[in-house]
Amino acid sequence: MKVEDTALEGVKIVTPDRFGDARGFFSETYNQRRWEEHGLPSFCFVQDNHSLSRDIGVIRGLHFQTEPFAQDKLVRVAHGSILDVAIDIRRSSPSYGRHVAVELSAENGRQLIVPKGFAHGFCTLEPDTEVLYKVTNFHSAPHDRGLAFDDPDLDIAWPIAPERAILSEKDRRWPRLRDLAETFA
Repeated sequence: MKVEDTALEGVKIVTPDRFGDARGFFSETYNQRRWEEHGLPSFCFVQDNHSLSRDIGVIRGLHFQTEPFAQDKLVRVAHGSILDVAIDIRRSSPSYGRHVAVELSAENGRQLIVPKGFAHGFCTLEPDTEVLYKVTNFHSAPHDRGLAFDDPDLDIAWPIAPERAILSEKDRRWPRLRDLAETFA
C-alpha cells in the first residue's frame, strides 16, 4: 500500500496493492490493520455510497455535512475516472479555502481520504463512471450543505467549462464560500 500526503493536512492519497494475473486483479481496498501500520486514522465507517454518472462532465458536489453529522470519506472509482476535489472549510485552518484535486480512476486504483471539515466533489472524465465512497456518519438531510462548484474564490481548474457542466438543481444553488453561513471552526 502506498500513502501520499497532499498539500492539505489530513487529505491523503492511498493506493492499495494490486495482485494481478491472467484473470484480472485482487486488491484490499480497506484494511484497518494495514492502515494503522501506515499511520492512517482508524475510521469507523458506517455507510457505503455508490454513484453512477452516465456522461463526461458530471459534477457532483461540493458537499459536506455539518456537526453532529460531519463525515470523513474514503473515495474510490470502480469504473471510469474522475477529478476528485477536497476544499478546506475549517475557518481556523491556515489552509482555509484551499483545495486539492486528484485524478482517481479504476485503472490507477487511487483513493482519497477526505476528512471532516472539508467540502468534497468530483467531475467525471469518462462516461459511465462509478464512484464508491465510505463515510463515518450517516446521511442527514438537515445537515447537508454545499459550496458552489464554480466559486471563483476557490479557483478550481475543472476539466470542463462551467456552462457545460452537468449538475443537479440542488448543486446549482449552493452558495459561495464567502457566503457560507455554517462551517467548521
